[in-house]
Amino acid sequence: MASSIKPNLLLHCCCAPCACYVIEQLCDEYKVSLLFYNPNIEPLSEYEKRKYEIIRLLEKVSYSTEIDLLNCEYENAVFSDAVSSLRDQPERGIRCDICFGLRLEETARRAKDEKFDIFTTTLSVSPLKNATLLNEIGHRAAEKYDVKYLEANFKKRDGYKHSIELSKKLGLYRQNYCGCSSSCHITI
Repeated sequence: MASSIKPNLLLHCCCAPCACYVIEQLCDEYKVSLLFYNPNIEPLSEYEKRKYEIIRLLEKVSYSTEIDLLNCEYENAVFSDAVSSLRDQPERGIRCDICFGLRLEETARRAKDEKFDIFTTTLSVSPLKNATLLNEIGHRAAEKYDVKYLEANFKKRDGYKHSIELSKKLGLYRQNYCGCSSSCHITI
């Protein structure tokens, strides 16, 4: 008799609009828990707004399984220290690579510490994010913490389009920049 136990997956979430679609894609195969670790989001009020939207998403939507949200502190100083000399660099450059590394390493560390089977991120649903690069960073973090990483490109099969449609249907706040003050000129 085949086991019906789903692997536990820790999903790094950047925001509710991206999360709504990605959760929908994963929850049939995995027992999903969310990690809202985004030290890059500035200012604090924006961070709190996006975190609140994740909570609202979980209250509004019934997935095939209950979804937990793991607690994280706002650690903007960690991000600011890591990219202090790179604030003037162009979007999608080394500053972003470091930011992805911070978020995926923390997700991998939490996945290991809390005994998740696997982890991944919602970041690859955005057309502004390089899924190949995200997957490379995810695999490095997985190796460092000895935990499995689910390689993904959630923008495939119109994933981004579906995330927009779902977030509109659910009335979710949709921000117009990735998170750090250096990315405010980028429209999503």
